[in-house]
Amino acid sequence: MKNPESTYVKSLRDYFEAHANPAMAPMMEKYMKNHFRFLGIKSPERKAILRNFISEKGYPETEQTEAVICNLWKFPEREFQYLGMELASKKAFLKNPERNELIEWMIIHKSWWDTVDFIAGNLAGVWFQHHPEKIPAITEKWMSSGNLWLQRSCLLFQLKYRSATNTDLLTGFILQLKDEKDFFIRKAIGWALRELSKTSPKEVEMILKSIPLSNLSRTEALKYIQINSEK
Repeated sequence: MKNPESTYVKSLRDYFEAHANPAMAPMMEKYMKNHFRFLGIKSPERKAILRNFISEKGYPETEQTEAVICNLWKFPEREFQYLGMELASKKAFLKNPERNELIEWMIIHKSWWDTVDFIAGNLAGVWFQHHPEKIPAITEKWMSSGNLWLQRSCLLFQLKYRSATNTDLLTGFILQLKDEKDFFIRKAIGWALRELSKTSPKEVEMILKSIPLSNLSRTEALKYIQINSEK
């Protein structure tokens, strides 16, 4: 996905660089374990700045949006990847049946929990709702990839589905990953079950009784079930 930098991307980059806060950047970089550089623009400010930019320049044309996102992914400052995700989250953009290729590319490039979790819940999750027939083949590919971020995305893309969650599908992912030692996989298992427990606590209890999970996963999964049982 090699794309030349467009006038739109240059304008967006210049606009945000003009709002950089070098005093805040080191703190944000430390929070992300120094994996990425930052301009020092916190989330509420970043969203406000983007709204101002959009009011002035508008959104990129739909056929240009993918190239804009890929260009934003090249920049070292993490805020630009956040901007790319925001642009990709437009519902009309995600209706395209081929958009899964871009979503997968975003997951596996410059991967860390901050981007992957947004992409899983707000991009992959929405795209799968538009194209449910694609779920089996794509999630099977992601699960067998050996890439922990694609696997984490399988666990998390249904986070906002609530009562519409396909529990059999989620349980299958958990069975495949239950012995993984990686923190991000264990945390995601618990997080997915915790969200499911808000609408289907009995199903979560059944899963926990039938599948041996790590203490981390179980603690996360039981958070709301424990609260509810105390009332």
